[in-house]
Amino acid sequence: MDATTVLAAVTGNIATVGYGLAAIGPAIGLGIMIGKTIESTARQPELAGRLQSTMFIGVAFIEILALIGIVTPFIFGAL
Repeated sequence: MDATTVLAAVTGNIATVGYGLAAIGPAIGLGIMIGKTIESTARQPELAGRLQSTMFIGVAFIEILALIGIVTPFIFGAL
């Protein structure tokens, strides 16, 4: 095994770990947002529909962050 092969293997592993760490942020954001929406629905059940639709818009924006993390290396040719 030469140095180039070892370097390629290390680079791939680091990219995988990096994306795993980058996915933690959106996961925490989703947990907080969904928890607060459930809490708000429990406090004011008559606003459940409005809160749910607002939550889904927020979920879409948070998930976009995770998708950008997946797509960015392909755009810049890192992988």
